Amino acid sequence: MEFQEGMMKFVVHKPVQPKWVLENDRETETATPRRKWKIFFGKFSSLPSSKPLNLKTKQPPKEFICPISGSLMADPVIVSSGHTLERACVRACQALGFTPTLMGSSTPDFSSVIPNLALRSTILNWCKNFSVDPPKTIDSNTAEKFVRVLVEAEAKKRGSQNENQAQKVIILDKELIQGAQENPSVNFGEAVTEVDRCRQTHSYSSSNDSVATSVSTPSLQLATRPSCYSSSSSEIEILDDNYTEEEKEIFAKLRSPQVFEIEEAMISLRQITRTREDTRAHLCTPQLLSTLRSLIVSRYSAIQVNSVAAVVNLSLEDVNKVKIVRSGIVPPLIDVLKGGFHEAQEHASGALFSLALDDGNKTAIGVLGALQPLIHMLRSESERTRHDSALALYHLSLVQTNRTKLVKLGSVPILLGMVRSGHMTGRVLLILSNLAWCPDGRAAMLDAGAVECFVGLLRGVELKSESARESCVTALYGLSHGGLRFKGLAMAVELAEVMKKVETVGRDRAKQKAKRMLEMIKMRGGEEEDEGIDWEELLELGSQTER
Repeated sequence: MEFQEGMMKFVVHKPVQPKWVLENDRETETATPRRKWKIFFGKFSSLPSSKPLNLKTKQPPKEFICPISGSLMADPVIVSSGHTLERACVRACQALGFTPTLMGSSTPDFSSVIPNLALRSTILNWCKNFSVDPPKTIDSNTAEKFVRVLVEAEAKKRGSQNENQAQKVIILDKELIQGAQENPSVNFGEAVTEVDRCRQTHSYSSSNDSVATSVSTPSLQLATRPSCYSSSSSEIEILDDNYTEEEKEIFAKLRSPQVFEIEEAMISLRQITRTREDTRAHLCTPQLLSTLRSLIVSRYSAIQVNSVAAVVNLSLEDVNKVKIVRSGIVPPLIDVLKGGFHEAQEHASGALFSLALDDGNKTAIGVLGALQPLIHMLRSESERTRHDSALALYHLSLVQTNRTKLVKLGSVPILLGMVRSGHMTGRVLLILSNLAWCPDGRAAMLDAGAVECFVGLLRGVELKSESARESCVTALYGLSHGGLRFKGLAMAVELAEVMKKVETVGRDRAKQKAKRMLEMIKMRGGEEEDEGIDWEELLELGSQTER
């Protein structure tokens, strides 16, 4: 700008000199810098000196424009796919669970968002140079409106494509029927055979066979309809014949782009699956489970809470348990445990507990990574979440592979610490009694002082219920298979005395296990007295040799 103003002053105060250039010197004069200045000034010599320059405002580059809002970006961010968008628009897409289709039919990936500080600085400099007001940050409501416009546009586009496809099919059907009427000698059965040639490997030798076949074959219109005609929406309409009007209304709202309608649908679905047990089996379809899978991770609390609660209600039906796990709902439930709303976490732990009751799901749930979040949920502020998480861990630990995983995750010290503090002692003892039957779990429990802890509980009055005392005895019985290490620890805490008391006043199963432990200690005691084992040295070295 300063350079142009200087040039204008020069044009105003210095008159244009006539060009006295010889023909032979024209090439040399033009090549000189002075000649270039004369040519440049000649372009502006016709402008009146009294009026300022009227420069057109430059349009912003396409890179500065958000593809969703269509305006200059105030807070540009880069997503995982490499696209740059306005931060508010990205958040709105994540909240609505919508992935737009951008220029070139590309779709962004919103899994990670990084601020684009370089582009933001470039946009601000461009606004300053061209005297344009810097862009203002878009609020969440405005960004959501932009995204909803895209949602409706894409929905209309898909609808028009389906209509065009249906019209093409109708025209094709009419042409085929008209051709069949114009040629009555052609047999419908032969026409079907011609269309389905790739699926039939035999031919008919006589016309009688062909006529007989035509009686059992479907009509030409159904047999020749292309398979691509059946879309997901048409399949839902066919399935809707088995649903009540209330259930049809729920599915219609679930397909709506409006958040409040989806919330109403999830509240109704939760209510139906809770009060009407007969609806759980026929509502648990792949289409509904796929919809719930996406709604479970919604940023809207009402949608997330009610969708997870609906999964819990559906999982109460035994025939649905394996179906739900195979639909891919477990990973979203794990995500809710890690960072969902508190009420949704309660329902998620209950859903995993219900699904873990089926033996066919135990290994799959453990492999998908549910063990670590469930251990963390044992410290939740919600009592319901803690108890359901503990019960889920108990049923999952019935499988050997999950026991090994729990030990490697460092669960033994955590669980023993909860027992010592009196926190959910009964349910935690159930988990520890399962881990005691695993070689890795047994070694970890012996190292963490489990024998002393359990004997102390049986001596004291902390265990008020007989089931908790029985679980404690079961855990000790599993540890008793630890060989000499257990023998040394048992003698140090006088386990035999406690087992004799259990043998007289405990339940039948606890009495049997106490009796076996006494026999085991007595039998090993006679052999080891002859060998002269140094128990103090064994206890000191035990923690170093067992791992």
